[in-house]
Amino acid sequence: MKNSLIKAVFLGLMLSAHSIDAQVQAVDNSKKMEWFNNAKLGIFIHWGIYSVNGISESWSFFNNYINHENYMKQLNGFSASKYQPEQWVNLIKESGAKYAVITTKHHDGVSLWNSKAEKATSIPQNSLAKKDVLTPFVSALKKSGLKTGLYFSLPDWTHPYYNINTRTKKRYELKSDPARWQNFISYYQDQLNELSRQYSPDLLWFDGDWEHTSEEWKASQTLDLLKKYNSNIIINSRLNNHGDYDTPEQGIPVVPPQNPYWELCYTMNDSWGYQPFDKNYKTPNMIVRTLADVISMGGNLLLDIGPRSDGTIPEEQIEILKNLGRWTSKNQHAIYETTRGIPFDNYKGKSSLSISKKSLFLYLEEAKNFTKIYGVTTKPISAKILGDPSAVITMAYNAEKTLTLNFSNVKFDKDVTVAEITFDTPPAFLKDFNKEDHPLSEILENKNTREAAYDIANALNYDQNLLTQKGLTHDGLDMKIKKTPKTNPETTEWISKHAEALFETGKGLPAGHYSGMSALSKDKQTLYLFVEGVPTGPIALKGIKNEIARIRVVGEGTMLPHTIYNKLYWSDRPGIIYIDVPKEKLDKQMTVIAVLLNKPMELYRENVGAIENNL
Repeated sequence: MKNSLIKAVFLGLMLSAHSIDAQVQAVDNSKKMEWFNNAKLGIFIHWGIYSVNGISESWSFFNNYINHENYMKQLNGFSASKYQPEQWVNLIKESGAKYAVITTKHHDGVSLWNSKAEKATSIPQNSLAKKDVLTPFVSALKKSGLKTGLYFSLPDWTHPYYNINTRTKKRYELKSDPARWQNFISYYQDQLNELSRQYSPDLLWFDGDWEHTSEEWKASQTLDLLKKYNSNIIINSRLNNHGDYDTPEQGIPVVPPQNPYWELCYTMNDSWGYQPFDKNYKTPNMIVRTLADVISMGGNLLLDIGPRSDGTIPEEQIEILKNLGRWTSKNQHAIYETTRGIPFDNYKGKSSLSISKKSLFLYLEEAKNFTKIYGVTTKPISAKILGDPSAVITMAYNAEKTLTLNFSNVKFDKDVTVAEITFDTPPAFLKDFNKEDHPLSEILENKNTREAAYDIANALNYDQNLLTQKGLTHDGLDMKIKKTPKTNPETTEWISKHAEALFETGKGLPAGHYSGMSALSKDKQTLYLFVEGVPTGPIALKGIKNEIARIRVVGEGTMLPHTIYNKLYWSDRPGIIYIDVPKEKLDKQMTVIAVLLNKPMELYRENVGAIENNL
C-alpha cells in the first residue's frame, strides 16, 4: 500500500510537471507565433528557371512532359535583366502583406543564391544572370520591415545524391546505398546552414516532405539546426509534422483547420510560376473576398505571384496586388490582429473579432439594406463602416437578443464593405438562443417586404418551412394562404414568384459552404441560394462534390453560367464555384438561385492539405 501511494504521488508529480511544461511550451509557442497570427496576408513568390519557357516548376520534367536535360537548358535563358527587388518589396508592402515567402530552391534543385554546398546548381554560377538574385530581395524585405520567409524544397530531383530523378526514374534505393543518402542529407542541411547564416529568416517554408519519412530526412536534426540560428524560427507543416502551422493548398477550407495557426497558399490563376498562356485569373474582387473568408476563419492568406525570367511581374498580378492594397489600407482595423469570427448560426456571413473581443467585424459582400445577428447577449454601443466616416448605421436590439443593423445610408465598397460593431465588454454569442419565431401571419403583415422575405428564408435555414402547410402550391398559383386586410401584397407576390424554393423544401447548407441562407429540395437534388441585395461579384459556393447540371434564377427562368476555380482533375476535392448573376435579373426583395445537381447533394468537409502530386 505504501509503495503504491508513493508511486501514485510520484506519478502525480510527473504528470503535473508535464502539464506545466506543456503549458509553458504553449505559451512560448503563442509568443513566437504572435506576428504570424496577426499578419493575415503574405505574398508567395515562385521564381526560377521554369519562367523562361513558362512551364510548370520542376513537375514538368518529373512528369516527363519535358526531359530533364531540356528543362535545365532554361538556365541559359534566365537573365533577371529587369529585376528590381526594391520595386517587388514596395508592391508587396503596398498590398498590405506583412511577410513574403520566396522559393530559394524548388524541387528542380536550382538555388537562387550562390550556394557553396557540394554539387549545387545555382543561378549565380550556372545561369545567364550570373548573379545572386536572393540576397538583394531579402535585404530590401528586411529594410522595409516585412518578415522574411524562405521556401526550401527537401527533394532535389537534379542532385546526384538524391535518390529520385523523375516519376519513372530512380538513381538508387536508400537501403542499397545509405552512404549516398547521407551525403544528400549533408548537402541539404549545408544549404539550410547557408540560408540561416546569410538571411536570418523569420519563417522556413518546407515542401516535398512526402517523398521520405521523418527519420530518413532527419527532420528532428534539421529542426535543431535551424533553431541554433533562431530559436523563434517558424516552420510550416511540411517537415514531417515538425511544423508550427498548417498549410492548406489551393482549396479554401470549408471547415477551419483545427490548428489555431494556419495559412492558405493560393494562386491568382492556375499556376505557381510564370506561365504566359494561363489567363485563368481570379478577379481582384474574388481575391479580396478570399482574404475576407480566410480572416473570418482565423487564418492567413499566402497569395502567390510568378515573375517572368527577366524579373518583371505580370500586369494582371500587379492589378490584383494594388486592389488588395486599396482594400487593406481602408480596413486595417478589421484585418490585422483579429481572430476567428462568430458562428454561422448567429450571423449568416463572414466575420471576425478584435483581439479584445470588444469589436465585431462584418464582411459584407453585397449592397443591402440590413442584416441580423442572433443570440447577442449584449447591446452594442456603436456601429460604423470602416473607411467611410459619413456612413450611418442604425441599430435595433430586441428581447430575443437579435441585433438588426440598417444600412440604408451606406455607400458600399466595390469588393467587401466592413461594418464594425463595438461593445463595452466582450459579448457572448449564444449557441442555443431563442430563434425569432415569427408566425406567418405576422410576416405577411410586415410592411418591409425585404425583411419578410429574409425571415421566411431564415426560418427555412433552420428547417422551419412556414409555407408548405399554409396554402402554398408548388407553382405559386391558386395559393390558399390566409390573408388579412393588413397583408402586404408585395410579400405574397414574392412568395408566389419563388414558390419552387419554398414549397416542401428544408434546411440548406451547413456553415462554410455559402455565405448566406439556403434551402434544399425534397429530393436533395436542387440547392436554393437566397441572395440578399446586390452582390459585388459572382456568388461563391465551396465544398460541393456534385456535378452541376444547370443553374437558373428562380421565378423567371434565366439560365446562369458558372466557373469553377482550383479544381484539380486528379483529386476528389471540389473547386470553388462562382456564379454570375446579372444585376438586371436581381429581385428587389431577395433573389433566389436554383442549383440543379446531378444527384442528391454531397458535401466535402474534410481538411485541405498539401498537394503531393502535380500531374
